Amino acid sequence: MSSRKKAITKRRKLEVDDVLVVKKSRLRTAISGTVVGNFMEWFDFGIYGYLAVTLTTVFTADAPGGLGLLLTLFGFAISFLVRPLGGFVLGPLGDRIGRQRVLFLTMTMMAVATALIGLLPTSAAIGLWAIVPLYVLKMVQGFSTGGEYAGATTYVSEFSPDRSRGYWSSFLDVGSYVGFAAGASTVAVTTWIVEGISGQGAMVEYGWRIPFLVAIPLGAVAIWFRLRIPETPAFEAEEHDGRADDGSDPLGRLGVFGIFRHHWRVILIGIALVAATNTAGYALTSYMPTYLETEVGVSNLMAAVATVPVLIVMSACLPLIGKLSDRIGRKPVYGIAVVSTIVLMVPAFAIMQIGQEWAVMLALAMVAIPVAFYVAISASALPALFPTASRFGAMAIAYNLAVSLFGGTTPLFSQALIDLTGNTYMPAFYIMFFAALGGVAMLSMKETAKRPLLGSFPTVETTAEAKELVAEQDTNELLDTSTMPLDIIVPDTIAGLTGDDAPTTISGDALSEGDATGRASEPV
Repeated sequence: MSSRKKAITKRRKLEVDDVLVVKKSRLRTAISGTVVGNFMEWFDFGIYGYLAVTLTTVFTADAPGGLGLLLTLFGFAISFLVRPLGGFVLGPLGDRIGRQRVLFLTMTMMAVATALIGLLPTSAAIGLWAIVPLYVLKMVQGFSTGGEYAGATTYVSEFSPDRSRGYWSSFLDVGSYVGFAAGASTVAVTTWIVEGISGQGAMVEYGWRIPFLVAIPLGAVAIWFRLRIPETPAFEAEEHDGRADDGSDPLGRLGVFGIFRHHWRVILIGIALVAATNTAGYALTSYMPTYLETEVGVSNLMAAVATVPVLIVMSACLPLIGKLSDRIGRKPVYGIAVVSTIVLMVPAFAIMQIGQEWAVMLALAMVAIPVAFYVAISASALPALFPTASRFGAMAIAYNLAVSLFGGTTPLFSQALIDLTGNTYMPAFYIMFFAALGGVAMLSMKETAKRPLLGSFPTVETTAEAKELVAEQDTNELLDTSTMPLDIIVPDTIAGLTGDDAPTTISGDALSEGDATGRASEPV
């Protein structure tokens, strides 16, 4: 036996100083600073979705037949096709330099690109070439949003206490749908004012620019908020955990290839859940104005106005559903979303065909029910699938692949399916198909409610909660300390062991208090 000394890895017990205590005041600052980014992102979606028919005339007036509308909807889809590139670049970057810095970058890019759309030349000035700079700016938006939602969900989930993560994280998507409603309202108010002043063609002539230019002051406010948010305590703690950074440790910091290598099964689960969520979500928001105008025959103003109260009521329900998921779990809430999608979607589209205002409102409310159950838990359930060291990157990959292939393309595919088959119910069948896939994924995922994030220490609101967790760490079924960074490297002589046969890992029970060099974690 060799007498050569070597270092060994030992496990210690969870200590009170390890537990992350997040003060409510700081939590509110973090949540509000993140929500404004999602508000801006969906404000643009609302504008583009509700102006799709108008923008067809503005940018593709020279296109033959119905090609103009498809070209305009492709502008919406192209921003999502670029999203994976943004996710592959910005996600791993956020795992290395921090969530807050990348979120500031994405917010700035998004606000500038949205404002510049309002300054573009039209087809009346340069012909069909007008669509090219529009596509370029939509690609910039797509690249930035490739890091925006993945970063925002990672951020709010890491800042939220374990027991109430569903509730606090749900406010992120409240900002999303309120932002969409604000975009729709801006279009409606602008249409009412400019047509009242300048006549029926005023929106095509100049009014379409106004909602995009509103992004300038809104973007300035959002950027200011992003400057104020702190880094997440989970990321700061992870920076010092000493895990391997060479791609060998599934819980360590990984690049794109390492993420696929270690987490491909979970990525597939995430893709299926995101596809189910966003086919329904984007049908309700971005595609519905076009569907109501072209297939049901309602006016542009009514299409914009009808969705606003539905989105506002739905947004108000999201924290309640988030709190429900904290009580019964994320998987049952996903189950409610899947079943309600399959049951309600066809009747909703049938009622919509009546075309009267009450019928349109009722149908939109029926579509909104499963959407609410999906999106209320997205920001808490999806990031929890991945370990802290690679959460931003893995979330960006799974989310953006799904959204680019199945979510953002929903308006384009839905309209193309209708044009191909002549069946106005095709969007409902399209949504139901992905709901079924989401149901299979839901059955395969692990429950994450009330549990610490994978690879992180527990997060609580008070020191008393931290003491309670530490006291019951051996019996609490919701507490898995094996994934927490509790390893310490010590010379093998401390344990009285030498030689090549010395073990590389020893339970924390073998360590005395003096051996364990615990990490201090002050309340934030």
